[in-house]
Amino acid sequence: MQETRFLDRRTPPHITTLVVCAGLGALSLNIILPSLSAMAAYFGTDYAVMQFAVSGYIAGTALLQLVLGPLSDIFGRRRVMIGSIVILLIGTLICLFAQTVTVFMIGRLLQTAVVAGFVLPRAIIRDTVPMEGAASMIAYVTMGMSLIPMVAPTVGGTLNDLFGWESNFILMLGLGLLTLMLVSADLGETNMTPAASFTAQFRSWPDLLRSRRFWGYTLTSTFSSGVFFAFLGGAPFIGTAIYHLTPTMLGVQFFLIAAGYMVGNFISGRYTRRFGTMTMMFSGSVVSMIGIGIAAALQLGGVASATAFFAPLALTGVGNGLTLPSSNAGVVSVRPRLAGSASGLGGAITVGGGAAMSTLAAAVLKDSNGAMPVLAVMGISTLLAVAATEYVRQVDRREGALVSGGGD
Repeated sequence: MQETRFLDRRTPPHITTLVVCAGLGALSLNIILPSLSAMAAYFGTDYAVMQFAVSGYIAGTALLQLVLGPLSDIFGRRRVMIGSIVILLIGTLICLFAQTVTVFMIGRLLQTAVVAGFVLPRAIIRDTVPMEGAASMIAYVTMGMSLIPMVAPTVGGTLNDLFGWESNFILMLGLGLLTLMLVSADLGETNMTPAASFTAQFRSWPDLLRSRRFWGYTLTSTFSSGVFFAFLGGAPFIGTAIYHLTPTMLGVQFFLIAAGYMVGNFISGRYTRRFGTMTMMFSGSVVSMIGIGIAAALQLGGVASATAFFAPLALTGVGNGLTLPSSNAGVVSVRPRLAGSASGLGGAITVGGGAAMSTLAAAVLKDSNGAMPVLAVMGISTLLAVAATEYVRQVDRREGALVSGGGD
């Protein structure tokens, strides 16, 4: 592992900087969730249209990852991270001053550039440490980052109630500027073998796509994340239309699943080296299914309260915290020389699948059906994650496990 010195651009970035970059991306996604109804009223549009600020944002981040990963393999992690934060700031300003929903959505799509905060830390970590260490370090980064979705909806809902929805974007603007300064001072370049050209990077994709392990790890990430994205697609409607929560109280409910995610990340950081990535991925899916099962049992038993729906789903957060660091480490370890491209391509597939789950969850919701349709989507996604993990295990049995320092 390369030596790291904080605020020294000649060394790899400190883990704190990676946490902040990832956290900024989580903030941009989560802080506006309790304000969707208020923004719909402000722009005079339907809630379903305003929900595109979530599902469209997720889809935009999926597409952008296809570009950001290869770009970082060519131009370096540092340049791409800085450029992405600048674009985020421009998009935030557009959202803040938008007078129509169309202009707002343009700014929102520009904000998707912050997905570099998710893509590049994985590649940066894999540049500097081997696979098992990468899984552990990714867990610690996401554990720190998970503080943001724990508090962002609560903060966003409170700001909305006190000052209006625009205050959320003012906060994003300020934190984005601080992140830009931190990255400029601390993020040293870790890509020491840059690729020759953008075309060459895309030509490398067949090498990734032919890898059975790449697909196994990527689909594990996709369907594990799909549980959370399905929750994002349905929970704002469930909280406001079914349980009549205020934006502030809806933000408090989001705190639970994010807290669970942080717990899962902590466990991954402590124990992945001891038990291995495969054990962590399976365990995460089991824990997630337990949470969904409890929530469904309470719904079927007639326990109609917001707590009965939201509280058990904290276990799905724990499950994601166990699964995702290991599956993401696997994605970027299949071909270490293509870590940026693998992170981008795998992330695009993951987030694209998440967008589909989010859209599906929102589509099946009606007042008369309660929360059960969303729980069904979440349960199916968990079962598919188990199947993908089992596929990776079968590949390992036939071909041998990944070498810690290299690919297959």
